[in-house]
Amino acid sequence: MSDNGRASPLCRRQLDPDPLRQLLTWLAEAERTGCPQPEAAALATATRQGRPSARMVLVKGADPRGLRFYTGYESRKGREIAENPWAAICFYWYELGRQVRVEGKVERLPASESDLYFATRPYGAQLSAAASRQSEVVRARRELEAEVERLRQAYPEQVPRPLHWGGYRLVPEAYEFWQHREDRLHDRFRYLLIDGSWQIDRLAP
Repeated sequence: MSDNGRASPLCRRQLDPDPLRQLLTWLAEAERTGCPQPEAAALATATRQGRPSARMVLVKGADPRGLRFYTGYESRKGREIAENPWAAICFYWYELGRQVRVEGKVERLPASESDLYFATRPYGAQLSAAASRQSEVVRARRELEAEVERLRQAYPEQVPRPLHWGGYRLVPEAYEFWQHREDRLHDRFRYLLIDGSWQIDRLAP
């Protein structure tokens, strides 16, 4: 949105006391209004020394246990999570002038949950996940394509989940809901988990 764009104000009384329900409400509104891939979000991780990196992922579910995403365990983000479990996710829906930040620790999903999700992926996506050693150097694309073809011959209908690929869950300890306002005087509300309850504060933009 431009500096002079208009957006509805976000007031404390409009917020659900449960940040997960608030997130799911905004996700549903983003989907209804046609935001492309509303489940896409930036995932930030860091090394043990605190050196950060970020990339886009698809959040494939959110429930009281946390936000789920899937990737290669040996990828850069997988290695960083193994070293330093703290991470952050940021959704941004330009069409609505909204973003949501979620921070917390990341844990691996049980293998059974990863198996169930992998079986729902399109066949081509199964092949790609199994063929790719994510983040490793590849000398030529033809090497990847050759491995995909080998797997296609070995598994013509369903590919078993590779051991190097699976799911993670970010367990939230903080949420922030941001609503665009004109002249950049945005509305920001932070939820902090304190002694098992969510405390809500308005933040300066």
